[in-house]
Amino acid sequence: MKRYFNIYLQLLSVAILLLTACQSHPDIPSSSKETKNLPAIYPDYCNVTVPCNIAPLNFMLPASEFEECVARFTMPDGKQQTYGSGVKVQIPEDEWHDMLEASKGKSMKVEVWGKKDGNWLAYSSFEIRVAEEPIDDYVSYRLIDPTYVAWSYMEIAQRNVTNFEESQIFNNEITSNDRKIGQCINCHSYQNYKTDNMIFHVRLSNSGTVIVNDGKVSRVNLKRDYTISSGVYPSWHPTAKIIAFSTNQTRQAFHTSNPNKLEVYDLASDLILYDVTTDSVSVVSADPDLLEVYPTWSPDGKYLYYCKSVPLPEEMRDKDIRTTYKKVQYNMYRRSFDLATHKFGEEELVYDAASKDRSVTLPRISPDGRYILFAEGQYGCFHIRHRDGDIVCLPLEGKTLPLVKDSTAIDLTGLNSNGFADSYPTWSSNGRWIMCSSRRGDGNFSRLYFSYFKNGKVEKAFLLPQEDPEHNSFRLKCYNRPEFMVEPVKISVDEFSKVFDK
Repeated sequence: MKRYFNIYLQLLSVAILLLTACQSHPDIPSSSKETKNLPAIYPDYCNVTVPCNIAPLNFMLPASEFEECVARFTMPDGKQQTYGSGVKVQIPEDEWHDMLEASKGKSMKVEVWGKKDGNWLAYSSFEIRVAEEPIDDYVSYRLIDPTYVAWSYMEIAQRNVTNFEESQIFNNEITSNDRKIGQCINCHSYQNYKTDNMIFHVRLSNSGTVIVNDGKVSRVNLKRDYTISSGVYPSWHPTAKIIAFSTNQTRQAFHTSNPNKLEVYDLASDLILYDVTTDSVSVVSADPDLLEVYPTWSPDGKYLYYCKSVPLPEEMRDKDIRTTYKKVQYNMYRRSFDLATHKFGEEELVYDAASKDRSVTLPRISPDGRYILFAEGQYGCFHIRHRDGDIVCLPLEGKTLPLVKDSTAIDLTGLNSNGFADSYPTWSSNGRWIMCSSRRGDGNFSRLYFSYFKNGKVEKAFLLPQEDPEHNSFRLKCYNRPEFMVEPVKISVDEFSKVFDK
């Protein structure tokens, strides 16, 4: 009896494998009606350029309109493969990476058929171009609820973008000792895309800055008698054990009818420098009348870039910022830095946004030092909450003449959304990929998008691939402050938590 049962199990396994194979590699429809439109797939991967090592670009047709979906991929060598199960196209990782390798530096052709009301429709084909340059294997981000008044559970997570593996770096429940106050975790940052030197910040309950120095974890208090607060918005020097921060007195205001819903603003903010080796804090810039925020180092470590507010009109200077916030605008500056003495040079204007009634935040310099990315909106310093927030890319004109002109701006039509907040821009370590956080689609949830960048040209942005294309529809979290990494964080959540016991 046992023998027959084992044979039955073997036959069942074979049947399941055959059924799975049929679902994974279905036949294309024998007859269909042609349409000249591109398929309305989600995510939209039509005519995008992707890294040669990216995870499978799984997609789907709207389940409310279609019953089935079949896609055929044709490689440059003529080989073809079909996928589809229900309305979803999900490609096995090993087969996908073989397809990427076969299409590297070229394109694969994609044809999509959708079954609607019992009839098959054949859509116009599109291409997926495969760049020769890879993307960094890992990205990290904070996952947070899109609430506007309060927050609860949040985590910092890391994702291997060559597959679908996601793991947790830290969460705000494991060390919080006061549930009424809660705990906020933010501002994760790495030195030169590597994780042996990294930081993240914990606010409110059990607060402190967690620093990993050559793989060893500690928690420090960056608040000094002469600083506004502990450090936030960090940038680790590319070669030295020093970190630039801003210190901020941050507030929030909530709108009842404004589509931006929430305003995050500073009452005061300065720049500081933290020496990891000596545990010392020095002031970089502390203008008593203006706001300084978002420091970032140039790739050679010789300049510190940052954003600084311009003076308000005289008649507004004594008024409540909740009535003047739309007039708070930031320009971009930089200071030279001497690594031997830790001394900074005089302030230089890099980009005058206020002169065109705009405000700049979150500058990032490309690894080759030739371009600068930043977020820009009409006012303020927190454009991930502003629907007019866009990413801007400008070429740097040289070390002696840093002032850049918006007339030379790179066309980022392919990266920016229309009418939704785009912010947190950053470069991959090879400078070929731009990542940003965007609220495009529904206006509420910020998700990760990537664009290919080469020779001053930016390709159409594509959404971070997921194993299930419905994942982003069901995951009710925002992706906040995304960062590229060339390796994963190796320290576990439990190991991080131990520094809060000391």
